[in-house]
Amino acid sequence: MSSETETETESKTPGRFGRLYQGLTTIDFVGRRKTWFTISIIVIVVGLGSLGIRGFNLGIDFRGGSSWEVKAPHTSISAVTSAVDKAGLSQPTVEKLGADTYQVTADLNALSSTRQNDITTAVVNAMAKLAHANPNDVSTSNVGPTWGGQITRRALEALIVFFIAVVAYISMRFEPKMALAAFIAMVHDLLVTVGVFSLFGFQITPDTVIALLTILGYSLYDTVVVFDRVRDNTGGVLKAGDMSYGEMVNLSMNQTLARSINTSLVAILPVLSVLIVGAYILGATTLQNYGLALVVGLFSGAYSSIFIASPLLAAFKEREPRFRELAERVAAKSERRVVTPAAAALIGADGPQRSARTAARSANSPVQARPRKQKRR
Repeated sequence: MSSETETETESKTPGRFGRLYQGLTTIDFVGRRKTWFTISIIVIVVGLGSLGIRGFNLGIDFRGGSSWEVKAPHTSISAVTSAVDKAGLSQPTVEKLGADTYQVTADLNALSSTRQNDITTAVVNAMAKLAHANPNDVSTSNVGPTWGGQITRRALEALIVFFIAVVAYISMRFEPKMALAAFIAMVHDLLVTVGVFSLFGFQITPDTVIALLTILGYSLYDTVVVFDRVRDNTGGVLKAGDMSYGEMVNLSMNQTLARSINTSLVAILPVLSVLIVGAYILGATTLQNYGLALVVGLFSGAYSSIFIASPLLAAFKEREPRFRELAERVAAKSERRVVTPAAAALIGADGPQRSARTAARSANSPVQARPRKQKRR
């Protein structure tokens, strides 16, 4: 009889993915925050080092200059570079966009208008000859230094306005310390993304700036989902006095982990398909810079919303006297009652005002007693 009961219990026990999607995981996010912070610091320092040494590969929209593009199959970057060098172009930058499209950029703003026209004509003819195409097939664009400076300034202004709006919203919707944690997480995503672009030499265009603002929005959404559960549990689980603030945050993150993963996958998979199929297979090069920035930023945003924002919030709040005292009271109890994720799942289903002990009784035995270690005599 007992063996049958054990078999039924084992069959009802959810597997790893079942526990994940039922909010029953017990991952210690807050307790291992030093590990997560160290990983982020290393990635950011490497990126900033590359930024200081190599700088950015800015597109002509930011630095000004001239650009020529042509579809030239059966050639190479070295052949294009040699052709435009012979045409009189000084220090050209040649990139391959997609399968067969080549882009040449150079700064001609210091030259006279007559000299600029002569070099532009020579470069167009050289690239058309190399591609076995008509000169009209070579697209040309020119951006002055003033326009490039305006684009850079407006990009920075948009970023600053976005940060201010986000901090103001979260401060009013939740509290200032949550706004600070979310702000640091977004700065983390920004630094990681620009570091990766500098390290690998990816070109930064206006599309990249738009993608950055987009990924910050995705990261913020995921962070707000976790913070909303933290706020609910503050009014439910935390009032029972059985958990410290850090443990409550840890519980909230495990409850929303499946939703965070689903949100990230739903955002990342379509962008990956656009980047791989659209930009690299079909040759839609206009999607490359935008899609690349989105992929890098979405991965960083998924990481920061789980491993940076909430652990930071726990670190900020645990310094407050009331939560410091709560942690001391919890640690001083002779028999410490701990709410398991099963009880937390019931709290999330029945409402935040339900106490941890009530949820524990409803879950048959989700409260575990940890006897206090007795001192040796």
